[in-house]
Parts: sequence; C-alpha cells; structure tokens
Amino acid sequence: VFLALAVAVFALPVFVSDFRAQQLAYVGIYLLALVGLNVLTGYAGPISLGHGAFMAIGGYTTAILMADHGVKDVWTIPVAAIVAGAAGFLFGLPALRLSGIYLALATFSIAVATPALIKKFEAFTGGGSGINLFGTPELTASLTPVRVLGLELGFNNWLYYLSWTVALVGYVAAWALLRGRTGRAFRAVRDSETAAVSSGVSLARYKTLAFGVSAAYAGAAGALFAIATTFVNPDTFPVSLSIVLLVGVAVSGLGSLLGLVAGAVFIQFLPLWAQSVSTSAGAPAVVYGAVLILVMFLLPGGFARLVARLGSLTTRGYDR
Repeated sequence: VFLALAVAVFALPVFVSDFRAQQLAYVGIYLLALVGLNVLTGYAGPISLGHGAFMAIGGYTTAILMADHGVKDVWTIPVAAIVAGAAGFLFGLPALRLSGIYLALATFSIAVATPALIKKFEAFTGGGSGINLFGTPELTASLTPVRVLGLELGFNNWLYYLSWTVALVGYVAAWALLRGRTGRAFRAVRDSETAAVSSGVSLARYKTLAFGVSAAYAGAAGALFAIATTFVNPDTFPVSLSIVLLVGVAVSGLGSLLGLVAGAVFIQFLPLWAQSVSTSAGAPAVVYGAVLILVMFLLPGGFARLVARLGSLTTRGYDR
C-alpha cells in the first residue's frame, strides 16, 4: 500500500496544475511535521503545544545558512533537523519534571516566546523584517527550471517533489523506529510510567529521545516551509501553528501512522475551503470549528481508526 501511495504521489504532478502542485507540497511539509509530533504525543505520550517553535528553529536555520553562508537549500534541511532536534532534546531534560497539562503549558510557552526572541536578535534573524530568499541562487529552480532525471521542473513542481521525498523518507524512518524496541518503550511510557520503569525502561532516556526525534522532524518541516514560502519572519511561524499541528495529529489518529496524510490534507485544505464558503470576517473560523467538531464526533479515533475498521470489515468478509 505504501509503495502504491508513493507511486501515486510522484505521478500526481502530471495531472494537476502548477498551483495545485504547490498546495500539495505544503501537504507533504505538514505530513513530515505530523509524523514527528505523533512520535512524541501519539506514541510517547507528552502533549506538545510548541512544535511551531521547533519548525521556526528549522526554518530560520535554513534561511540563515542560505542568505548569509551561501548554502544550497537542499543541504540545509538535515542541518535544520539536527539543530531543532538538539533544541528539542535539551528542552526534554527539564521537561522530565513535568507531566500532563503542566508539560503542555511549558511547551506552549516556547511557541509564545519564540516570535519575541526572533525579533530580539534582529542582527541574526532580521527581526520583524525577516529574511528574504526569493531570487537567490541558493534557492533551487527559483530563477530557472532545474532538470532532475530528465524532467524539467519549475519551482512549484520541484518543491512538490522535494517535500514529498523528504516526507516519505521521514515516514519510513519513523515506521522503522516505532516498530522496534524503541517504539515499544515509547508505548510503555505512554501507557504507564510506573509499569515502564518496573520493566527496566528509562524514562529520562526515552522521553528526551522522543522530544529530540519529534523536534528534528519539525525542524526539517520548518526548513521546507522556509523554502516553500521563500521568506521567513516571526509571522511565518505563528503561535497558532502549534495548535494546528496538534489538531492535525488528533484528526489523523494518535498512536498511528496510518491517517497522517489525511491529517495533513485536513489542515492544509480545510481553512481554504472554509474561506471559500463565506466571505464574511468571522465565518471561516466558525466553519472551521464546526467541521472540526463534526470530524471529532464522527471519528473520535481519527482517520487511522476508520482505516483500521475498514480493514477489519474487509478481513471478516474475506473469512466468510
């Protein structure tokens, strides 16, 4: 199924417009961020309301490397993941003393403080003016199309393939991590910390590891986001981004990788659809909230639970 999905993803730009390819590129970026957040919240248990801040760290790492040091955009992505992952790991150390709503509030404080910190170090981050990447030679295909495997790709199609390649590689890496001993330790910590400790699981090791891995995914997503927007400033990574990501994970289904594509599509296209329904000022927010409540009511376990139920029905029908 995954191979079929990968083939469909890489064939899709042939059948959609250039503008739609750009929108779908953002779906791939959100997918990467949701994979990381689900590793932490869905598998290890801690609720994070600060992943927008880790995306900002990754985005600014990419922007600074490109604008100030002439590094090609593609090569900044792993660096952004490492920097954000290190920040997440360091945050995980003091977070060991917190749990539940207190940990959620601590992560939310990071998202709230990040825009102010970005403006504070203006010489380094550009402050409120931000950093412009459009038209720079380090931004692939921004000035002239690029040829990849015999295909000539404009910026939007290049962005689509780059985002989805990184997202699918990250998806496979997360699957490999979670299906082994580390994934079992994460689930043990999530289900019962007392039972996990009595079974020999180190809370300090696996909680900080979960924060580090999750933040690394967010950093890579932030790097792609900076490349996609070709510009970063404090408003590029608002406080609401952290909440939107948590909504995407909840819609996808906590503790499962099955529904994450649906969650990424949800947070990318639902706001656009809500805006198209009504042009009045507050109507899009009302439509967004109503649809979100409806989805949570009809799919309390997220899209992953729906997929599991459909698979169960298919198996039963085959057995009969």
